[in-house]
Amino acid sequence: MSENKLIIPRKLQGFWELMPRQQMLFSSLLDKIETVFQQNCFVPLDTPVLEYSDALLAKSGGETDKQVFRFTKGDTDMCMRYDLTVPLARFVSMHQNELSFPFKRYQIGKVYRGERPQKGRFREFYQCDADIIGNEELSLVADAECISLYEKCFKALDIEIEIKVSNRKILSGFIQSIGKEKESVAILTVLDKLEKIPFEQAMERLKEIGLNDKESEKIIKLTKICGNFEEIMQNLNDFCKNELFLTGIEELKTTNEYLANLGSKAVTYDMSIIRGHDYYTGTVFEVFLKDGKEAVGGGGRYENLCSYFSNKKMPGVGMSIGITRLFDLLVAKDYFDLSKFNETTVAIITFDETLKDGLKLMSDLRAEGVKAECLYESKSFKSKMKEANRRQIKYVLIVGEDEVKEQLFILKDMETGEQEKLTLNEIISKLK
Repeated sequence: MSENKLIIPRKLQGFWELMPRQQMLFSSLLDKIETVFQQNCFVPLDTPVLEYSDALLAKSGGETDKQVFRFTKGDTDMCMRYDLTVPLARFVSMHQNELSFPFKRYQIGKVYRGERPQKGRFREFYQCDADIIGNEELSLVADAECISLYEKCFKALDIEIEIKVSNRKILSGFIQSIGKEKESVAILTVLDKLEKIPFEQAMERLKEIGLNDKESEKIIKLTKICGNFEEIMQNLNDFCKNELFLTGIEELKTTNEYLANLGSKAVTYDMSIIRGHDYYTGTVFEVFLKDGKEAVGGGGRYENLCSYFSNKKMPGVGMSIGITRLFDLLVAKDYFDLSKFNETTVAIITFDETLKDGLKLMSDLRAEGVKAECLYESKSFKSKMKEANRRQIKYVLIVGEDEVKEQLFILKDMETGEQEKLTLNEIISKLK
């Protein structure tokens, strides 16, 4: 009889899997973000992981098509969602006559991209999105609300951030003013990589696109404008007289006023924020850890979310937190104290004759919201104490025959070594 060959346990590269304590921490972050979304009157939405390929790929192309997980089942051509925005567009288009506008929705879920796994990039990861969709029009108040939502979310997570804001019309207006509107995508692609390539290389690429040295230097100078609102206004005034450029400045002014009304304090303005090449049409923003260079979220205004699904104009604005990337980054920096996260607050240690009493205590404590676990395996008292210590459980509750008779139980603090005899009600009060 041949022996069964064991399968080596392994995980697909780029897919996420956490140990229990890390998962508890991660889940707590998601809960806090969801609470903030709900407190700000966003409603939940959970779209399918799988979508018809023609719907999911309607607004994609190029690199996106290469990264999508696509397959067929029978005659059905389908894809795994690569973001939460296209499914939102499909949902709003399908249910536009049933929804109230502005429609404010949030969604927290996994998305999938078949790109090469590397630091900070995964094939499976969570996004935390909040969008506001208008019917034919949408006030710039929505832009300010999505920006200020970052401050509230990260305050709930106890993480300091900086939000950098710009408006795509400012750069687009300047490109229009020098007659290079047809080359806009190519120009913005170069500008979006300025921090990653040398100045000389950027100048050479812009020259290849068709800009002269003066135009190239001026547009790079434009992307370097950053600071508080007053500082950027000083630099932007008289920079360009193009109508689209001036519209972008006016929208930025209005958004800044609304942000002040909403009490926003973590915003700076940075003309280098572009956010892609043709998706966003107005306000754009990215969020960074305080004194950090890596973006952990971003979003902006788009003129017509549902153009591929509906003839009705539906402008929108959305924000997204790359929570998987953020978590991975902070864990690497030892930002979190994982010892604070435990599935058990108190371990109940019993003896053969008191097991049933221990189970009753466990049930009573759980009914009061205390995370209690009875160590019911047939092991010695010493072994159970070691087990509680190994699992870093803060308290143990010792239940012997005398304790059951007196209804006074020994509660020991495993960190300090202190112990005291308490009634059940006193234990509940202390542990809650």
